[in-house]
Amino acid sequence: MIEPGHSEIPLFRQCELLGLSRSGYYYRPQGANALNEQLMELIDEQYTKAPFYGVEKMTKWLRRIGFVVNPKRTRRLMRLMGLEAIYPKQRLSIPVGGDKKYPYLLRNLKIDRPDQVWCADITYIRMLQGFVYLVAIMDWYSRYVLAWELSNTMDKQFCLDALERTLETSRPEIFNTDQGSQFTSGEFTGRLEADGIKISMDSRGRFFDNIFIERLWRSVKYEEVYLHGYESVRDAAKGIAKYFQFYNTERLHESLGYRTPQEVYFGVNTNINRQVSLIHLKEACFLS
Repeated sequence: MIEPGHSEIPLFRQCELLGLSRSGYYYRPQGANALNEQLMELIDEQYTKAPFYGVEKMTKWLRRIGFVVNPKRTRRLMRLMGLEAIYPKQRLSIPVGGDKKYPYLLRNLKIDRPDQVWCADITYIRMLQGFVYLVAIMDWYSRYVLAWELSNTMDKQFCLDALERTLETSRPEIFNTDQGSQFTSGEFTGRLEADGIKISMDSRGRFFDNIFIERLWRSVKYEEVYLHGYESVRDAAKGIAKYFQFYNTERLHESLGYRTPQEVYFGVNTNINRQVSLIHLKEACFLS
């Protein structure tokens, strides 16, 4: 049993000992929308820790911590968040019609220089009320975040906006994404092909195909998003902008020899101080 006023064990530690997140403790039964938002917060936290959780396992976990949910609801919320379990599995079907899918080009490829491979992905960002989606484009070799965007919808335009800004200053040999509709759209792939950029796409459900940007999301959420309660999209944009500036210019990476992404991308002791591309939010986001 949790005791909020315990003199020796703080609330967050009591939650840890019981295997319950603080957001799980603060249950808010104010109707379906409020409950869905709370469930999405919990799903986001658990998925960040255990990305191999699919609908069935996530449903059982939610029930375990006291929520009455069925797989149908869990599936709907995970789809809304753009989540699916990631684990090695055989591809059992090939899409018929629709957008073109491309092969994965990074297997056994030696990536040893900046601008050889870029990657992009989308993640869910929670706020105190509602949520937004974040897309980021990152240089694979240096882990440098080249551009990012927030949007209140999962349409392709905010991904195209981020892509356009990165291509204004440089371009990769290969661009790697998952098979999300934003990246398989003719507008997105056509823009890459127009510049002679090879397109690589992850196999569905394979965690290691785009592992560095998955690690980026863990860093963003544990070091920024989960520590703050964003009151608005503007608030989220300011917090994420500050974090990415820190990530690029100050955060040391063991895998980079304890250098920053900026140092590796531009070269050690460079005087270049390239800023992360400024966010360009659609006006609709600011109306919330």
